[in-house]
Order: sequence, then C-alpha cells, then structure tokens
Amino acid sequence: MKRFTQRGADVSDVDLLVLREGDDVAVATRDLNPGDEVSTPGTGPVAVGQPVPRGHKIALRDVPAGAEVHKYGQVIGVATADIAPGDHVHAHNLGFEEGAREAPLGGTHTDLPVPDGARPTFRGYRRADGRVGTRNFVAILTSVNCSASTAKMIADQFRGAALDEFENVDGVIALTHTSGCGLVPDSEGGQILLRTLRGYAAHPNVAGLLVLGLGCEMVPGAALSARSGQVADLGMPTIGAPDDTRSGLLAAIPDDTVVRSLTIQEAGGVRASVRAGVAAVREMLPLVNARERVECDVSELVLALNCGGSDGYSGITANPALGWASDRLVAYGATSVLAETPEVYGAEHLLTARAVKPEVAQRLLDRIDWWRGYVAAGGGTLDNNPSPGNKAGGLTTILEKSLGAVAKGGQADLGAVYEYAEPITERGFGFMDTPGYDPVSVTGLVAGGANVVVFTTGRGSVFGCRPTPSIKVATNTPMYSVMSEDMDINAGVVVDGAATVAEVGRQIFDRILAVASGEQTVSEELEIGAEEFIPWHMGAVT
Repeated sequence: MKRFTQRGADVSDVDLLVLREGDDVAVATRDLNPGDEVSTPGTGPVAVGQPVPRGHKIALRDVPAGAEVHKYGQVIGVATADIAPGDHVHAHNLGFEEGAREAPLGGTHTDLPVPDGARPTFRGYRRADGRVGTRNFVAILTSVNCSASTAKMIADQFRGAALDEFENVDGVIALTHTSGCGLVPDSEGGQILLRTLRGYAAHPNVAGLLVLGLGCEMVPGAALSARSGQVADLGMPTIGAPDDTRSGLLAAIPDDTVVRSLTIQEAGGVRASVRAGVAAVREMLPLVNARERVECDVSELVLALNCGGSDGYSGITANPALGWASDRLVAYGATSVLAETPEVYGAEHLLTARAVKPEVAQRLLDRIDWWRGYVAAGGGTLDNNPSPGNKAGGLTTILEKSLGAVAKGGQADLGAVYEYAEPITERGFGFMDTPGYDPVSVTGLVAGGANVVVFTTGRGSVFGCRPTPSIKVATNTPMYSVMSEDMDINAGVVVDGAATVAEVGRQIFDRILAVASGEQTVSEELEIGAEEFIPWHMGAVT
C-alpha cells in the first residue's frame, strides 16, 4: 500500500491509497471535491472531476467501457462506461462480470515461524475433553421455538444481582431459535439445525446446560442432552453421505458439563416449567462456579474471523490487521477459521492456492458451486452482495468486497474446509461454509467450537455473540469516534498514518489473549449476544 499526498493552495492535504502497482483506482482517505488535484508516482497529477467520498475509488487512468478495472492487483469488475482520470468509480460506471479466474489446487506455501521468546498464554477453563473455554456459562438451549419464551423467562430470573455470589459464572443465557419442528430431520436443513444445537450444547464455554423442549418436536431434547456425539445413539437419521468418513459424527458433550433436561408438556405447562427450570439452574450454579481458570497455552485458542458492515477501508486496515493476528496464532499452533462463503466469491482462487492438498481446495470450490445454484434457485446471483450499506461505504462489486474480506485470513496455509457448524478439528487455518449474514455466520463458527470471535466493521455493527466473546474492530476513525462505546479497537489509525497494519495486528493479538483470560468486550458489558444466536434455516418446512 502506498500513501500519496499533495498540498494545494486552497485545499488541505489530499490523501490517496494505491494498494498495488498497476491498479486503475486509488482509495480516497477524505472527501475529494471537483477541482482538487492529487498526484501519484507513475500517473502524474490527477484532477478530481467529480465528488469522491472518503473510502471510495478514484480513477488514476483512462479505462474504456468494457475494460477490466483493477484494485488490490486483481479484477474488481468491468467499466460500464468510459472512465477518465479523476472520475469517481462506483456503481454508475463499474459493473460485475464474473470473468475467468484460475483457481489453483494448492501450490502456495507460506512459512510462519514461531516468534522468539516465551510462548504466550491465557487463563481459560480446561474441559474434560481437553478443549479450553474462555467463558463459563449456564446455557438454556431450546430444541424448538415453542420453548423459546419459557427459556427466556427462566434466564430472566438470573439477571442483575442474582449471580453476585457466583463470581466464576459469566451468566445464564437463553439460546432460542425459530425452528425445531415442521422440517424433515434427515434433510440438509434438519442436519444443519441438529449440528448447530449439538455444537452449542458441547461448547467449551458452556459448563452448565439445561435443554428445554416442548415434548412433541421433530428435534427431541434427548438428541441434544445425550453426551454421545454419535447420531446413531441419539435416535436421529445419519448425517452425511454413507461414504463420508464424518457421517454420523456430532459434537460430544464433555463429561464435566452439568446437563439437565426438561419438557414443558411433562412439567405441566409454562409456569411449572419456569419453576422447575429455575430450580435446575440454581442447583447447577455452585457446580459451575467451582470451575476456575488455569494457565493455558495460546495454541488452545480457536478464533472465528468475521466481518459485517464492510466499507472501502475494510480490506486496507482492520481485515489485514486481523490477518496478521490470525497468522501469529497459527504460527503458535492455534486455530483460526474464516467463513462467509458468498463473501469470498471472486477471491476463492487466493484461498485455494494456499490449500495444503488438492482435496481441501476442491472442497472450497464445491461449496462455491453449491452457492451458485442456491442463490439462482432463489432468483438472485452472488453479486446481490454487497449490501446498500457496503456500497455507501465505497464497495461496488462482490469481487471487490471479497478481495478485502479474505485479508482476514492472513497468509497461512489452508488446512481444512468445514460444513456449516461442523466440529472444528484441525489446528491451523481453516474455512467454514456459512452465509454472509453476520449472526448466522458466527453462530456456525461458534457451533464448530470457536472460543473467541474477532469481528471487523466499517459501517458500525453492534454485534455480540454470547457465550463466545466478540472483539469488534473499527476500520476507520470517523466511525470509531461516533461509536466508540461499541468498538473495542480502532484500526482506522492505519489510514490516519498513526500505526502500521502489523502494529494494529499486534494490538488485536494482545486483546485476544486478554479477552480469552476474562477481560470483557464492549458487547459483553452490554449483555449483547443471546439474540444473535441464529442457526442457518434452510429447506422445506411442512
């Protein structure tokens, strides 16, 4: 990234960011007005011909209609009209065209040496299955939407001062959803729901579990409270194709998780269920509170990488800084997982080139193909993304958005590709197939076992994700200044010239360790996160 400024007689410093040599566009770091003059080596002075908002693109050279436009050294679309130097480049003159991209099946390897010095540690809750939790929650997990209101009534009894005497308990949360009945259990949608609910039941951040059902649903509570991770032991249809080595495998609940179950019909209705549920949670609290944090190696972290409300700075500041932190974790033997398949479309070739073996790369390409068919069946295309907010922030096509989004994954080799909510089993850098919708995406990552989330945002997301802490990183200083009470870190200092990407990456890395040890994020201070539990709803409901 190159930063260029020129002082004019009647304008303040005008900044441009040129991300790669040969790019046709640069990114404005402040609002540019007609008559302003900017310059870059190789192009000479460029007169601003149209208003260009900060974070948006300005043309550096002539691009004829129909020609490709490059940013990040990659194609982000084609010109739909002749573009002149100084023009604002956006939806009015830049369009999506899939084009041809070669997707290598591996071949690119990056060494990530372990840094010198003592290995970092954090203080976490070690579970009986060897995994480590970063929080210690009691979760009320509903098997069906019919028990959602009752679950919330139970959890509401443990707000405020109710937990003051249990200093090691991070909270009692109701994990409710809108499904659980009317779906075909062995359908893709049924498999995803079961995988997701089991992932939360077995999560290392959940030390106490109350499974609450109605009593007549298609996903019975017994399938969620059983400790076994074998589908055959749960009385449910086998998951996956018969020749899939992962067929029939779900997350197993650790032996030290305190598990209770309750059905509303058997308990005698809502009021009786609330009384019984409150009693069950009260009985769990001393057992959960007896757990204590212990020193754990950094390699026990499982980091979820996500973004929401992206803007023109996302791929320049917060995302590459998070990529730096992700690579540092992977170098230490930890796990980091990228997601949001529709938001890597157009940049998938950069990920497949890093695959450790061809099968891993092909698995990602197969998911991309699945998404093409999925959105086409709904009357759309993958270029329906970016959102209106993304476009207001300077992003024009999905190709441009994806090229910035994959920066969250750093440079590490791609070692695994997971289905939605599938247990994350491989250390190193991986990818999970999820939608781009933030809460649905992160729900899948947490169900897979992520014990820390870092969430980058340019427009300003107020996302939270209990029982897993979510660290929010702002991409630009103006948004951070307005929403500082909802952000944990400001990566906008990269564009401001006050810090490098690596320096912000180190800040993110250090905050991950601190949060994993118990330091609260801003969303946790506000108790945001239970309503953001949204399993991916898919398939027919009968």
